[in-house]
Amino acid sequence: MRRAKASIIVLTLVGFVVGLLYRVVFNTGDEPSVANFTRSGFHGAGLAFSAWATHLYFTSRSSAWLTRWPLALELAVRTIAMAFVVTAVASTLQVALYDMPIPHGWFRHDFPRIMAVSFAMSLVINGAYELTRLIGTRVLFNFLIGRYRRPIREQRVLLFLDLAGSTSLAEAMGEVRVQDLLTRFFYDIDAAITDHGGEVHAYVGDEVIVTWRVKGDQQQSRYLDCFFAIQDRIAASADQYRAEFALVPDFRAGMHAGPVVISECGNSHRQVAYFGDTMNVAARLQGLCKEMDRGLLVSGELLRLSKPAADLVIETLGPTQLRGRAAPIDVFAVDRRRAKSASERSSLGGSPASSDTHEASGGR
Repeated sequence: MRRAKASIIVLTLVGFVVGLLYRVVFNTGDEPSVANFTRSGFHGAGLAFSAWATHLYFTSRSSAWLTRWPLALELAVRTIAMAFVVTAVASTLQVALYDMPIPHGWFRHDFPRIMAVSFAMSLVINGAYELTRLIGTRVLFNFLIGRYRRPIREQRVLLFLDLAGSTSLAEAMGEVRVQDLLTRFFYDIDAAITDHGGEVHAYVGDEVIVTWRVKGDQQQSRYLDCFFAIQDRIAASADQYRAEFALVPDFRAGMHAGPVVISECGNSHRQVAYFGDTMNVAARLQGLCKEMDRGLLVSGELLRLSKPAADLVIETLGPTQLRGRAAPIDVFAVDRRRAKSASERSSLGGSPASSDTHEASGGR
């Protein structure tokens, strides 16, 4: 919600300023009064909102029908639609803001210019959006500034999350149907990841790798919250999954924090690659979830950077030897406290938890 409000404020300011600039560049001889500059500012803000609303529609699930088309055709439809919407709004605002019929000269001179500018801006916006979807906003920015041209060592939090039982699902449903499930699953969890500041590093089969850049030693709640926000998102869509796939996807995850070496790799196909023991530990923790029948396993290093919510329970599993690693690491299972029913509370009689389980509010 906070990010949405910030986007609206920025969008309003940018549209207003562009409207003022348009008045300065193209209408300097047409009564350069405060009133006309103000109208132009609101005109620009309205056009910005119309373009944004069109973009939101074409990036929502409502436009899923269009994503099945070839990308070139999809871009053409989106660009033309956005251009027509912006032009229609521009014509409407011309009447509403100036409280007079549109002059004949406006259709001959201004309308073609607005249509051409709308089409060009729509093409740029949609093209840039597709580019960032393919590469990632942060990755694209780092490519442009050359951040990882040479290997760099950074402190990172890593989340390895995979769909449970994907092999048996492929046998029962077929590989194509499981891929439909994965596509839907990865789409649904994306908002939970980005809302908690995470960056999708890669999709590998039925697994997604998420990363956060660590700055300093300040504890953050967003790392652990991200996993449970994903749980909530899938739970909220459970009925839809049952109707479409006859199941609700289950998943497991491992989280670790530590130094990672990051560098650009490849030539004909360039990408940002992560290397180091931190990657291996996070992957091994994710694999260990199945053996220990846990939904989320984290390392002691991750907990030192985390600020668990009050409803989380941290269970100490002790030093654990991970495959391919000489030294053991401290492993913890994290879960949310389940609200007890009245019958459970009366039967338990308020007995304390076992000594190896710590609530998030307690010490670790």
